[in-house]
Amino acid sequence: MSGPTKTMAVLTCAALVLTTAYTVALGSSGWLWFGWLVLTVVTIGMAASDGAGASRRRPPTGPGPAGS
Repeated sequence: MSGPTKTMAVLTCAALVLTTAYTVALGSSGWLWFGWLVLTVVTIGMAASDGAGASRRRPPTGPGPAGS
């Protein structure tokens, strides 16, 4: 996981804690939970795109095998 993705994951967790605290203290807000859900989906998308890029392998560069 790259640096920006880790940062996004930490922000998502912090937003969950803050949203929960707000809900407990002042009552539920649908827009706040919707915003947290959107943030979570974006974070999952970033993590998935990081993982997809890491699994792709580039062909080796340089001269081919001897005898080609």
